[in-house]
Amino acid sequence: MKKIGLNARKANSRLARATTDEKNTALQVIAKNIDKDIKKILNENKRDIELARSNNKSKAIIDRLTLNENSIKNISISINNIISLADPIGKTLNSWERPNGLLINRVSIPIGVIGIIYESRPNVTADAACLCLKSGNASILRSGSDSFHSSLAIYQSIRTALEKTNLDANSIQFVPMTDREAVGMMLSGLDSNIDVIVPRGGKSLVSRVEKEAKVSVFGHLEGICHIYINDSANLENAINISANAKMRRPSICGAAETLLIDKSIAKKFLPKILEKLDQLGCEIRGDKTVKDIFQKTKSVKESDWSTEYLDAIISVKIVNNIDEAIIHIEKYGTGHTEAIISENPESNEYFLKNIGSSIILVNASTQFADGGEFGFGAEIGISTGRLHARGPIGLEQLTTFKYIVHGNGQIRP
Repeated sequence: MKKIGLNARKANSRLARATTDEKNTALQVIAKNIDKDIKKILNENKRDIELARSNNKSKAIIDRLTLNENSIKNISISINNIISLADPIGKTLNSWERPNGLLINRVSIPIGVIGIIYESRPNVTADAACLCLKSGNASILRSGSDSFHSSLAIYQSIRTALEKTNLDANSIQFVPMTDREAVGMMLSGLDSNIDVIVPRGGKSLVSRVEKEAKVSVFGHLEGICHIYINDSANLENAINISANAKMRRPSICGAAETLLIDKSIAKKFLPKILEKLDQLGCEIRGDKTVKDIFQKTKSVKESDWSTEYLDAIISVKIVNNIDEAIIHIEKYGTGHTEAIISENPESNEYFLKNIGSSIILVNASTQFADGGEFGFGAEIGISTGRLHARGPIGLEQLTTFKYIVHGNGQIRP
């Protein structure tokens, strides 16, 4: 592990100075190599899926773990999208002249070495590695045991490609073990050779990272996302957005876990919304007032409001007004993603102003909480922190800056 850290720091010194053409050429070679290795990657993915089933892993984990030919092609498409994006390094972010004639420029630079610790999403291997490379950051990837064989196969394809370029092949490294001790060593910073840790996984992983990390962390603990249906909402929008936000992919962090609806429209809207969700296989949980409107409702517990189901389950609450919805979100939300369905501009602005989550949508599904959907090419994760990166972490969020000051002989009195 120490050698991995030293190799990453050395590789970063070269990568930080790489030209846009050098980085894009390397990414092109990586994308082509992943396409070439589809069968190998799928064979390794089958091993992971078989192990997951034999270990009685949940449907949500198996869903996140599963790759197919189309999803691997989508990895290559994401890499090509990253290639098409502007290089975030070396940009003048701001400049100004002081009264004494000093010209000050704020210029973007790479962060350094990024450690990514992830669990059951093998596609994170390519997304994270390629975003780091394009932004001039060396990366150290540590996959969980569930996706180890798939992730390793993707990494081997990346490594083979990098060795054909003039960049240091150690610009992207993979921890070749699933030992939890390796996580602890990464969280310690590998003798100051890791600058930022990005966790991608469940609550237990992220809790450990946030508790033990000796370096900065970009990430989110849970994605308890809310849909609030305002009394001005369009019924068709309310039905379609609610169904998509919950059931398109229930296992992702942007899936809605709680539906809040104004009391004045509950009797008209809820039967149709909940019927649609029920038809799609979603379990409805709510109190007596919700059950009186939709009989298939199961009783909600206090703990449900703070549970990230990552499954086909949704908690439903009838609120008196927008303020009560906001209070509920403030109490139980995790700062990830919230949506308002409303045709009232004043209500929309009020919701946007009073909700502090990293992503807020108006009349759109929470499932858009994704770097690719934001036009970032891909994402390394989603951060709910208040400092630096928030929301989907793409190229620009993987940069910091330095000040360059030009003078003509000034001295400070």
